[in-house]
Parts: sequence; C-alpha cells; structure tokens
Amino acid sequence: MFESLSDRFDGIFKRLRGRGRLSEADVDEVLREIRLALLEADVNFTVVRGLVGRIRERAVGAELHQALNPAQQIIDIVHQELITTLGGETIKISYESKPPTVVLMAGLQGSGKTTNSAKLARWFKAQGRNPMLVGADLQRPAAVQQLRTLAERVGVPVYSAPDDVVASGQGDPVQVAVGCIDEARRLGRDVVIVDTAGRLAIDEELMEQVRRISDATSPKYTFLVVDSMTGQDAVTVAENFHQTLALDGVILTKLDGDARGGAALSVKEVVGKPIAFASTGEKLDEFDLFHPDRLAGRILGMGDVLTLIDKAKEAFDEQQAEEAAARLMEGQFTLEDFLEQMAQVKKMGSMSNLMKMMPGMPKELRNQEIDDRELAKIEGIIHSMTTAERREPAIIDGSRRQRIATGSGVSVSEVNALLKQFGEMQKMMKGFGGMLAGGRKKKKGKKAKGSRVTPKGGNPKLQLPPDLGDGKTPFRLPGV
Repeated sequence: MFESLSDRFDGIFKRLRGRGRLSEADVDEVLREIRLALLEADVNFTVVRGLVGRIRERAVGAELHQALNPAQQIIDIVHQELITTLGGETIKISYESKPPTVVLMAGLQGSGKTTNSAKLARWFKAQGRNPMLVGADLQRPAAVQQLRTLAERVGVPVYSAPDDVVASGQGDPVQVAVGCIDEARRLGRDVVIVDTAGRLAIDEELMEQVRRISDATSPKYTFLVVDSMTGQDAVTVAENFHQTLALDGVILTKLDGDARGGAALSVKEVVGKPIAFASTGEKLDEFDLFHPDRLAGRILGMGDVLTLIDKAKEAFDEQQAEEAAARLMEGQFTLEDFLEQMAQVKKMGSMSNLMKMMPGMPKELRNQEIDDRELAKIEGIIHSMTTAERREPAIIDGSRRQRIATGSGVSVSEVNALLKQFGEMQKMMKGFGGMLAGGRKKKKGKKAKGSRVTPKGGNPKLQLPPDLGDGKTPFRLPGV
C-alpha cells in the first residue's frame, strides 16, 4: 500500500545523504517534497500541514545530535513524527473484571466487518481468551451464515436469532444483542464480539440501530471497520460513526492493497481515535494489533524486523529449529529438514511481504513480487523423491533425476539445479562447522591465545577462528 510513498521518501532522503550541513533553505526544500509526497498519498490536508509544521519546527530549531549527520537527523525527526501521526502507541486491550467483555463491531457494508469479526475472535483466542461471535446483522441472512462459516474455521461458537427468523430477514438485532450476554455467561465465554449490520452508505436508520445495540450491551470497546482502499472517504465514515458511537478505535482492512495509504495516516489526527488493529490480507491469521512505530519504519524503508520476529515465533517450532541448526552445522542437514523449514517459512506469509519487512533491503528487492509458486515447485521436486533420496541426495543418478522430474512436472535441469545448490550449501555449512570445532580445540592447547573471537551481540560461548571476524563487527556467513 505504501510503496509509492516509500519510493518518494527514499528519493528525498537519498539526495539528503549526499549533502553536508543543511541550511534552512535546504530544510524548506525537503519539506516541500515531503508535503507533496503525503498529499499524493491521499493524506488529509490538515494532517499534512500539522505533520510538516512539526518536522520543520524540530529540524530548524533543534541542535544537531553529535552521533547523526544533518540528513540522518531529518530522517530521524520524520520517523518520530510519522509515529505520532499514526497514533504513537499500540492500543492495550483490557478486560472486564466481570465477564464477558463486549466488543461492538460497526462499519459500512463491504468494509470487511464480518470477516474481521472472525479475525478478531481468532486473535482473542490466541491471547488465551474464550470468545463468542454474535450475528446481529439480521438484514442480510447471508451475513449470519458467513459468520457461522468463519467461526467454524476459528473454532468459536456463534449466537444469533433462530434460523427461521434469520431467513425471514425480520429479526430484531437489539434483542439478539441483549440475549448474547446471558448466553456467553452460560457457555463460559469471556469475550463477546457483536457483528452489527452495515449499509452501502451512512443513514439515520443504520446509526439508530447501532446506537440501540450499543446501549443494550454497554461494550468495553467499539471498533469501526474501515476499508483503507477508500482513501479519504474512510476518514469521513469514521468521523460520522464517531459522532454517534464514541469509537474506541479503528480496524483498518486491506492494508496489503494498492491504494495510496492516506487513510492510515489520517484517521488518528482527524477522528482522535487510534488504529487498533490492522488486517493485511484475506486469511484469518493476517490480522494483528496495529504498531505505529513498525509501519512508520516500513514507510521509510527501514523494514519491520519486530513483526518479522513475531511471525517467526508463531510459525517456528523452537526445538525443531534448534535441532535443524545443529544438523546444519554438523553437515547432516538433509532435504527432509529443508522441506520442513520451507513449510514453516510459508506459515509466516508470502515471500514478497517478508522481503518488505527486512531492514536494509534494497528498494528493487523490497518491491519485487516473488512468485510463491517457485517454492511450491521446489516442494514438488523434494516430495517426488524417496525417503532414502531425501536423506542421501548423492544416490540420485540420471535415471532417478528423470523420474523425479517427471513426478514433479519440472525439467531435469531444474532438478539438477536444486541438487547442486543444496550440495554447495551442505559443503559450506559442513566446512564452517568444522572451523568452529577447530576453534574450540585450539582453546584447550597452548596456542589458544588470540583464538577467541566473539561477534558483536553474539554468544560468548561461541568460539570462532580469528580469520572469521575481528570481534568488533557483526559476523556474517559467506554469501549472506
């Protein structure tokens, strides 16, 4: 979503880095370009004016930090002010002392309200809670059925009107909302998520119905689901709902889309309420708390290593990863291990999205669309091998390669390329593991002096040979 804005910032800062001291005229020139970049990204005009004003005040009035050159200081100020504009801090969810905690979901039809109700239920479940979904959108019978289908995938119950009432489209959503509290207590559910009706546009009837449901349930949180693809219209919708419901936060959907991103940068300052959650895709797990600092970093091309780490923690089995790493260092890493690691990486999301989160990634690579079907092709090749072939690729001769190629629907040359690359990786890691072992042996003898080299931020127990680092700079594997 923010690729265009990121590219503009990247160009502005690239020119800045080539300069020495920045005069006030230089700062004004930079701010003009930042203003244009934000307006082109469909950011609200008053938000742009406030943001640029704060950046100018700090850039011109502040003394330069000794550790940063003037260009770096401007970038740092822009980063901090973007975080403030996006909301400053991640919302902290608390719970009622007497369950259930009620969450009211509001929004226009087509904003993704029902889907994000299920995503939110999945998120609460991951926090150790026992959520229940409530189908209070009785104007559209399909909405309740959609909610039930999604709830089944998440593994949570749904409370709504009887089926015949839902089918008639004449049910009373307020009555459903009132009944859901008792039902949640009966089932031992401590979080209730109420999916309300939407309209194609804001009208008096919609607002009155949502207001009555809110009065009946006294929600702890009222979240407005907003489609970020609608740009400034999303901010207008948020303003209108907030006048009726006193929102606690916004759930911004379709952040993986190709819109310009102005809604995300405008909501907090215009409406006065933070973005609470962000939905970044269609899958139920592509949903999490909104982190202003992480998004600001991604907009400025700094990557998002914290989200990357969170995804890795969720996707990877720690014990399996440690065992695979040990086998890798010992040169015993097999194609079976490789297949297992690929499966866990895929759980983290698309490779294109992961590349965008990596700090220091060149713009060309960051914006490169990576076809995940290439990974599927590699999986197909490995799956077409026998267990013995996966564990000992050396036994794969010409006829076996032909059989594997036919079984996976690829050419023999593609099978050859995979086996060659895997063999080279095995040799490199086996050699590296041997050097580590040699370093440890030297430590025991008289020639151990000078052999202890610990990479910066590394494990002091790890002994590296002296030719692999100087103890000051981070150690990297060859080719990484």
